[in-house]
Formats: sequence, structure tokens, C-alpha cells
Amino acid sequence: MADPALEKGLRALLGDFSLYAAECLKVLPKEGGEAIPFELNRAQRYIHARLEQQLKETGKVRALLLKGRQQGGSTYIGARFYKRTSTEVGKGAFIIAHEDKATTNLFKMVKRFHLNNPLAPSTGATNAQELIFDKLDGGYKLATAGSKDVGRSNTVQYLHGSEVAFWKNASTHLAGIGNTVADMPGTEIILETTANGIGNTFHQLWQKAERGEGEYIAIFVPWFWQDEYQAKAKEGFEDSLSDADREYMQAYGLTLAQMQWRANKIATYDDGDEWLFDQEYPATPALAFQTSSTNPLISPALVNAAKASTHKDSFGAIVIGCDPASDSDSADRTAIAWRRGRTILRTETYQKKDEMQIAGILANYWKNGDGKGRMPDAIFIDKGGIGGGIVSRLKELNIPVIGVMFGERATEDDIYANKRAEMWWRLRDWFKDHPCRIPANCPALEADLSAPQKKLSSNGRKLLESKEDMEARGVRSPDLGDAAALTFAEPVLARSSATLPASSGHHAPSAAGY
Repeated sequence: MADPALEKGLRALLGDFSLYAAECLKVLPKEGGEAIPFELNRAQRYIHARLEQQLKETGKVRALLLKGRQQGGSTYIGARFYKRTSTEVGKGAFIIAHEDKATTNLFKMVKRFHLNNPLAPSTGATNAQELIFDKLDGGYKLATAGSKDVGRSNTVQYLHGSEVAFWKNASTHLAGIGNTVADMPGTEIILETTANGIGNTFHQLWQKAERGEGEYIAIFVPWFWQDEYQAKAKEGFEDSLSDADREYMQAYGLTLAQMQWRANKIATYDDGDEWLFDQEYPATPALAFQTSSTNPLISPALVNAAKASTHKDSFGAIVIGCDPASDSDSADRTAIAWRRGRTILRTETYQKKDEMQIAGILANYWKNGDGKGRMPDAIFIDKGGIGGGIVSRLKELNIPVIGVMFGERATEDDIYANKRAEMWWRLRDWFKDHPCRIPANCPALEADLSAPQKKLSSNGRKLLESKEDMEARGVRSPDLGDAAALTFAEPVLARSSATLPASSGHHAPSAAGY
């Protein structure tokens, strides 16, 4: 008869992953030496919490993990899937890495878990390609993302794709994953990687996940969560920091020790390759996905500082910007942003909405507000494409909407090449003039804000990278960024401070401007 106390202890152990990892699994320390108990670091605890939340909400896991180098993402996933396959009946896991060496190292890690596990199940045929738990009828298999049909003949419940941004045939492999992992409750697919430029398959998947399309969630881990990524600050180091360094340090709340570690790492790159630090050790997803030519108008550091801000505006005009998309365009979104003074209050996106539906959403906001007692004082709409019809319909309803053409002449046309550039540069000035605040839980907005690059026209006027040029780089249209920029089209007074001339839709400018 089983010991009730022992059975209770086992249930507690298997029900708590952190406890199971520390008691049953061992890993090699970064500094070398003998294997030590696997205790989850901050990044791994965060990843675990996000995955468990998705599993609870949807019954399965479909996740993309973007992280810096050596932050333990692969170790965590390997341990997660080892626990599942070694404690449950009929469960199989499949590892696919970008090169043979990486695949071998991941498999060594799993074997180390098994050899040091006091609860290890019995194994059958085990070789360099698989670890089979014979009595459980499950186990681990591995492959390298080389041949186009890798994995198609396997049927497993858990799939770990490692360094997916470096897979040579990523789109083909990912298309075949549906033949490997069934779309069933309890199944898990986790694709992790460091970044490898923009426009590749993983980057495209990440952009979709950020804007809430499909099943995959986007999980990001910044480099500075690692306790070991610190170094003693050298004498005079603080005084040597550039303005950009200080902005970076302030935006992410870093210590001098973390900044010294960053400086040491950057010093190892060749001249001209310093940008690689942000790709390999990103502080934000926007910094991870870049090339050496990336020159964002609004830096990710500015965006992060606004995200972390607690500033609030209780007074001032409330302005809505709307960048509409055709209901026939599956890749584009209708984006709406609300701003009051130094705060972007909220954002929202819609897909597959026609002109009348979008007009109805905006008309309801004008008449009834946002449900929290906030009433808009002006609505600016990009009137190119279907936007013209939306503007016309709202004016028929006597709503003083203001249509804006992105390519039209700027108000200050001696400074800006067109209206869109003028609005975006004003938005950038808004970010640089602290304090300001954006929603803390909107990764799609963060990505959009830092997506377009700044340019100068042939006559020296300020310009913004076109959507077509962004698409050629593999970067999606910054719809939420355009919506936020539209709130800077013209100065606005609150309704209580100005008469709203319905015929023109224009508000009198305020002394405070925007």
C-alpha cells in the first residue's frame, strides 16, 4: 500500500514546476564545474508564468519567445518538455534547432536532466537522435532545420523550435508543424530565438503576434533581467557616458554596473558593428529587430520611458486619431488612438470593418465617449483611401471630423516635406519632452512607434520613411503609430473652451498647442 505522505509529497512536487526543477533537474553553471540544481531565474519565471496563463486560458500553448543570448530560454523549454514526457503517459517532444551543434547541445542538456533525475522513468532504445521512455510510451526526438521536410513524419505533443530566426527553410518547416503537432488541447509549440534582422519568417510571425493575430503570443525577455550581466564600473565611467547612453540608462532603469557590462560587450564588436548589441542583447523587441542601417525617428528608449511613466493628464483636450483600413485588406488594420495632453489614453485596432462600421464606431465615441466619462474634443482621420468616405459620413451626421491627407502640404512646409512627416516629427518631439505616457500593455503600439526611419528630402526638409519602403524592409505598416501621429495634426481646444464649427470641423488653437 502506498505511503500517503509520500504520495502527497510527490503530488506537490509534480504540481510545482519550480520545485520540481530545483529538486529533480540539474544544469551546468555558466562559469563551468559540476552540474547544479536548476533554479529558475527571473526570465525563466516570467516565461513560465506567461505560458501557464495561455495554457489555462486556451487549453494549449502556442508561443514565440524573443530573448537575448544565454538567458536560459532553451533550458527552461527543455526542462518543461522533459517533465511532461517523463511524468505523463504517451507524450512525445520534438526539438528542432538551426544547426547540428545546437541540436546536439540541447539534447545533451535533456540527457543531463534524465541522468540526474531521482524520478527518472526507465528508458528503451536511446541513441544520439532520441530518448525513449518505454514504459510511458513517450520520449524526446531531435532534428536539425536543414532538409525541407524535417519533422513531417513525426507525431508529438510538444515542439521546441530553437533559434528559429536562423532556420534556412523556416517557412516550409513551420508550415509542416501542423503535421507534427495536432491542433488539440494540451499540445504545446514554443518557438524561441535571438533576433536575426528583419523580414524573415520569425520576424513576420512576431509582428502578427504583437498585433494579436493568430494563436501565438509574443513573449519578450530583456537582457538586463540577468543578474550576472553586470560589471564593476571603472573609474570615470559615469562621466564618460554619452547623452544617448544616459537616455538608455534612464529609460530602462539600469545601474552603472549594468551599463559597464553593456559597454564591455559593445567594445568586443568591430567598428561599425556596435548596433549588434541591441540585436543580441535587446532591451525591447523594437531594438532586437533591426539592421545596421536602422535609424528610427522615435527611439525605443523614448518609447520605453513613456511606457514606464506614471504621468497623468486630468485636463485638456481629448483628441482621437484614426488610420482606417479597407475591409478587403487582410494585412492592414484600422487603428484608433486617444490622447489627452501628455498621455496617450488608449489604442484599439479593428480588421475587416467597412466604411460605415468604422464611421459608426467614431460617431458613437463622439456622442457617448469612451465609457469612462471621457468625451473627445476632435477626431482626425486619414482621408486617403476609404477614409474619405468615413469623413463624408461623419459630416453628414454633423460630427465635426477633420480629414487629413498624409501627402498634403505641411503647415510648416519650410520644415517638413509633407503632412505625415510633420505629424510624426511632432509626435517625436512629444516623446522627447518629458514627462509623457503611453499604455503599458500595448506592444503593437510600441513596435509601430519605433518602426519608421527618419529621412531628409532633397531640399533638406524633414521626411518620414514611406510605408512602401518599410514593407520592402519587411516591416509592417505602423497603423497605431499613424493613429497617434494624427492626434498632432492641428492644435485643439476642449469643447468647454471653444465653439465647435460643425461646417469646418476645426477647433480654435490653444496656447498650449498640442
